[in-house]
Amino acid sequence: MAIIGSVLIAAAAIIHVVFFAMESVLWSSPGVWRRFGVASQRDADVVRPMAYNQGFYNLFLAGGSVVGLLLYWTTLRQVGFGLIFFCGVCMVLASLVLLTTGRRLWGAALLQGAVPLVGLILFVIAENG
Repeated sequence: MAIIGSVLIAAAAIIHVVFFAMESVLWSSPGVWRRFGVASQRDADVVRPMAYNQGFYNLFLAGGSVVGLLLYWTTLRQVGFGLIFFCGVCMVLASLVLLTTGRRLWGAALLQGAVPLVGLILFVIAENG
């Protein structure tokens, strides 16, 4: 269970790195900001500082998850589990917040939250089984 959970948490980290890249690095591309429902270049320029900031939140969650996985599978299993759990729960909660913004973003919320949720469930089962 922990191995499959690890794969899912790693996939969640990759997803969050992709969101980081879109929000903080590639935001000026119309194809990117349109994916987020931004209607014009002017609006994208207004939203850019917030998107930039949000991208780094995604990067930090991904980084925490990766560090947690490394610790879990090397030397500090309990510390790693705690870090994985915290970052995964933050990812899931952020996806629930995204659900509240409108139906248009439900697909992104599902992508952002379902993968870490299943990974967390498998980790909890592995740790308590």
